[in-house]
Formats: sequence, structure tokens, C-alpha cells
Amino acid sequence: MDAVWMSPFYPSALADGGYDVDDYRDVDPRLGTLADFDEMSAALHAAGIRLIVDIVPNPSSDRHAWFQEALASPRGSAARDRYVFRDGLGPDGDLPPSDWQSIFGGPAWERITEPDGTPGQWYLHLFAKEQPDLNWASREVRDDFLTTLRFWADRGVDGFRVDVAHALTKDLPETLPATAELPDSDVEHGAHPFWDRDEVHEVYAEWRGVFDEYDPPRTAVAEAWVHPSRRARYASPEGLGQAFNFDLLRADFDPGQFRASVTRNLAEAAATGASSTWVFSNHDVVRHPTRYGLSPAQEPSAGGRDGKQWLLDGAPADQLDRALGLRRARAATLLLLALPGSAYLYQGEELGLHEVAEIADEDRQDPSFFRNPGVDIGRDGCRVPLPWSAEGTAYGFSGTGAHLPQPEWFGAAAAARQEQDEDSTLNLYRRALAWRRRLQGAEELEWVEEERQVLHFVRPGDWHSVTNFGPGPVPLPAGRVVLASDRLDGDVLPAGTTAWILR
Repeated sequence: MDAVWMSPFYPSALADGGYDVDDYRDVDPRLGTLADFDEMSAALHAAGIRLIVDIVPNPSSDRHAWFQEALASPRGSAARDRYVFRDGLGPDGDLPPSDWQSIFGGPAWERITEPDGTPGQWYLHLFAKEQPDLNWASREVRDDFLTTLRFWADRGVDGFRVDVAHALTKDLPETLPATAELPDSDVEHGAHPFWDRDEVHEVYAEWRGVFDEYDPPRTAVAEAWVHPSRRARYASPEGLGQAFNFDLLRADFDPGQFRASVTRNLAEAAATGASSTWVFSNHDVVRHPTRYGLSPAQEPSAGGRDGKQWLLDGAPADQLDRALGLRRARAATLLLLALPGSAYLYQGEELGLHEVAEIADEDRQDPSFFRNPGVDIGRDGCRVPLPWSAEGTAYGFSGTGAHLPQPEWFGAAAAARQEQDEDSTLNLYRRALAWRRRLQGAEELEWVEEERQVLHFVRPGDWHSVTNFGPGPVPLPAGRVVLASDRLDGDVLPAGTTAWILR
């Protein structure tokens, strides 16, 4: 691997898995100290591994010193100007300033009690109520984050993953539009009052100025769920440098969808000077072996069921073909790793982990589950701590247990067990990454026309990647097979399999 991306490790009440940050320039004492961080950073760099940390600039925690100061300060104060406070509607101000809903469910506004004990203003929280939105029109907010970026860059951080990068700047008129009046947030206009506004790139131009103070320059990757045509601005050399491309994450195991996504994103990167990124899973979505295992085996192009709906239905075992899902996930991984650009791998996918469905309601932690009962099962199923050993407390994750319950089937998927299996998913990832480093060349790709169910492309050095998305075997192209996602049988490529071929 080239780099490690760490999710938030800052002091936090964990109202949203650490994305509710109390202090942007410290380590949660449950995890360690700044000295521990420095030791880890030095060890990673000594091994030639870069370090990327998560930064959460849209909301702080409600325990942040700034927000506590805002609660203790009067209306119109500089302390409140760091956040988005509004008077309520109605004769007594007891109605929220708008009917907007938070991403996690429920109203996007929370009323406070004023210092004198009377019912007071409302603050905006696009996510959990413990995550008040910062006001990025405030020069103080902007300057403080520049200080934070330098704080971590000075400690050896090479880059930043920017959480909800498209939400910082907002245009909130005195009379706020109703939800029914809001424009579609996933279109190509940039006119939404709080998603993907053009002004956000003024913020990232300042961040780029900080990144370029260092040698080598620091970089960042944007989590920006925006229209594909607007993603390149976040990834520009004048901005953050990269933006996650979630197109393959949303695609079914379907050759047409894969080819369209790859073609479009490589064209955008070439036209804008941005780099390409590829990802199948992360901490916010159902793991892709499970998504692929829900698609009809006979007709992949028909698309699979939504993984969260499957979980809400009680995750009946007969709706998930675990072996099929893993087979397709391995094939998709080899396709992804043959693409030009950056590949982001989510912890656990190298073990072939499925989503953990068997979590009792009382053990769940995700706020989206509690604020959307019966509507959103939450994201805990992809966040269960990894199995390192086949036995022992928490399967080797910790000597004191795991913060989310691990299922019994984790033992068979443990890293220690897979180390000993030549055909394991862990060893497939290792071989694939080693070949990728050896073969990676110019960011070029040429499609080779094949039958409808096959995707075949060639990279510089006559490196061919061939994936069979169909239900039956197809002829294997000529050349030396250096790697395959599953065992091959003679001169055919089985269903749900990728092969890398050198000519």
C-alpha cells in the first residue's frame, strides 16, 4: 500500500462515530496521545507509507469549546457567528426556521436555551443534533482550519480526507425556502443553498495555499456527493487534488455500467488535469460482496437489491448468495486495480468481509438508525472491527472486546487464517497490489471490443484486464495469465472472474 487513511481519532462523544469533533488538534485519550500519534507517523514514514487523516470541517461537536461559548453568549454575538443560528418562526419563535430535514432524519434545526433560561434561537445541523454546522462565511472559522491543517502537516500528515466537502459554504436568505422549493442537489447547477455551492472552492484554494507551503506539497481527497460534471473542481490541482468517484460504488455488477463509469471519469480527469479515483466500499455503505450477492445470478445486468433494504427486511439468508457476492467482489477488485489512477480500499475488503447483519438494536450506534427507526438500518454493519485472529477476545482486535459485536463467521475470515491460504482474498489483494505496482504506467486505457458480457481493456506494457460479468464461461484471450480472481479451468474465463494477461 502507498498510504493509510485514518478515520477521525479526535476527542469525541462518538455521537456519529467520531465525526462529532470536540477538538480538531488533539487525540481522543481512549486511543492515545499526540506523542503516540507522532510515533505512529514516524513508523509509517519509515516503512514508506504516507498518512492521510480525516478532517471534518462542516460541523463541529456540540461539546466543542466554540459551541459551548456560543450557548453562553447572547444573540448576535461573535461566538454565535461561528455557527448558523436563527430565530424561530411563529409568534414565540417556537417553530424551526425551516422544515428542512437532517441527513440522519428528523429536523435539521435544534432549539437552545438562552443564558437567562428562556427558550432561544435555533442552530442548523445537517447531520446529528450533536453536530452543529459551522459558519464558513466567518473569517475566524476559515483561519482556524488553516491553523489545523498546518498543525497536522507539521506532524507529518501527508494528506487529508475532507468529510462532506461539498457542504461548507451556504447561501441562507432571511426567509429560507421550504423543502419543496429546494432544487435537486444532484444536478449540474450549483444553486442549492447548502450543497455544492461554487463559493466552496474559494475555501479550498486557500487550503491549497497551505498545502503548497510544504515539500512535498500536501494533498487532499474530497468526499463530495455531487453531479459528476462538478466533481473535477474539487479534484483540481488548484483545489484539493482528488475527489472520490463513487460511480462504481453505486453500480450494479454490470459491464455496461462499469464501462460507462470508467470511460466518463477518465475523460473528465484528462480534460481537467485532475486524477482519477476508484472505490467500491467505505464506512458509509453496505460492503460490496454483500451488494453483489443480492443480484440475480442468472441476469447480472438486471441489478441487485439495495443492501440497506435487505437489512431492513431482516436479512433473510436466502436473499444473499455469499459465495457469488465474494466471487464478483474479487473479480471487480482486479478490474479496479488495473485502472489508471488511485484505488481506495476499505478496511476488511481485503478479507472478503460481508456486511454484518446480525446486530441487535440495543448494540447499534449509528445515529441514522436511531433517528430513522424502521427506515434506515444505519452503517454499523460495515464498521464492525476486523478479525485478526481466528480465536481469542474480539478475534484479536483488542484484549478488552469490540465496540460492535462480531459474528461467529468472522473466525473463518480472520487475517491469520487467510495468511496460510494461498487462494484467500487477503493473498489475492497482496498479489494484485504487487503486480499493479510493477505494471502501472501512463494513465492510459484502450478498450478491446468483446461480447456484451465481457469487459476487456489494455494498459501500457500490453497489460490486459479481462472480466467476465456473465453467467457462463467465455474464451480466455491469448497471452500469459499472471493473475486471476479465481481458479481458471483451461482456456476459458469462468463467470464472475477477472484475469490479468501479459502479451
